[in-house]
Amino acid sequence: MTGKRKRYGADFKAEAALEALCGELTASQLATKHSARQTMASDWKRQVMEGLVSVFPVKAEAKDAAREGELEKPHAKIGQLAAERDFFGESLRPVSPDRRRGLIEPGHPGLSVVCQRELPGVTRSAFCREPAPETEASLTLMRLIDEQFLETPWHGFRQMVRRLARQGHAAGRERARRLMAEMGLAAIYQRPGTTVPHPEHRIYPCLLRDLTVDRPNQVWRTDITYIPVRRGFLHLVAVMDRAARKILAWRVSNTMDVEFCIKALEEALARFGRPEIFNSGQGSQFTSHDFTKALIAARAGISMDGRGRWMDNVFIERLRRGLKHERVYPHAFETGPELRAGLTWRIDYYNGRRPHSSLAGQTPDEAYSAIGVGGDDTTRLAA
Repeated sequence: MTGKRKRYGADFKAEAALEALCGELTASQLATKHSARQTMASDWKRQVMEGLVSVFPVKAEAKDAAREGELEKPHAKIGQLAAERDFFGESLRPVSPDRRRGLIEPGHPGLSVVCQRELPGVTRSAFCREPAPETEASLTLMRLIDEQFLETPWHGFRQMVRRLARQGHAAGRERARRLMAEMGLAAIYQRPGTTVPHPEHRIYPCLLRDLTVDRPNQVWRTDITYIPVRRGFLHLVAVMDRAARKILAWRVSNTMDVEFCIKALEEALARFGRPEIFNSGQGSQFTSHDFTKALIAARAGISMDGRGRWMDNVFIERLRRGLKHERVYPHAFETGPELRAGLTWRIDYYNGRRPHSSLAGQTPDEAYSAIGVGGDDTTRLAA
């Protein structure tokens, strides 16, 4: 006989979602603090962001008109609801199982749990399963894998198992593969289909082929990386000017949603104008409608990595290596605020005080302001 399933009230969900929005705790810490699954905190955070729109009600006249229209056509409304139910079930198929599972509310007054499971296609076993947060042993392995990956990014999970064994840590192939997938790490080698795009998102062509990048605001580049802290991990997104190597904006988040990527993009656009080309990978955050809509509104050319374009990501990969080796690993930050403070110092140092050989000994700040954007170029930065 199974125990009674735990239910969460609206106040509990709101408190957990607000803590997730603050970004001070990792997903693992939130799950431990509130005795909930990691995916629940992420789903509650997303629901709060989507529900904020309803805080500002529409005009009463529009509500009355909509209500009158519904009363005039009750039979049409019934047919519409039936069609929407069918469409709802089919449209959720591409959504991840964890997100679909988070949509189910056991205490819903109008729909039973069985009905809520059937609509998004969640099986009983998938709903009843309670994923446990990562153990301390797994977090230790993830840290070691990440350190090794920065040194040898061409190592896959098989080589990682051998490396861990030499350091006295026993881990099987399946565990190493799962942890690397959790961190978004994949060995660099020539193979077809290096990125699996979202099936419903548009993929833009690469605009950097045969292009010489030699001036600020000509090409911006962005990417997301995993940042370990003592009790879990967070995610960092950064926007870089490719010619000057300058970090224009960055954000840290405890979830992999698109919102923190959009905030970093909006900050860069507000402070530095718009780029001629904005280049990214084909990850679902960068191919999402909300992210590309912000680029279209800024009238920036949208470019995404294509086959054989591994060089486009070298500069921001080098930044990632420096941040982790020179700031994150030596300090072992405990929480999100500590990590943000440490990254702020390191990125300010990188932009303002670290000279680059590829920039003729200039810092990124100096290189970015050396040539007036849109003016006559007397000197060219190294591509």
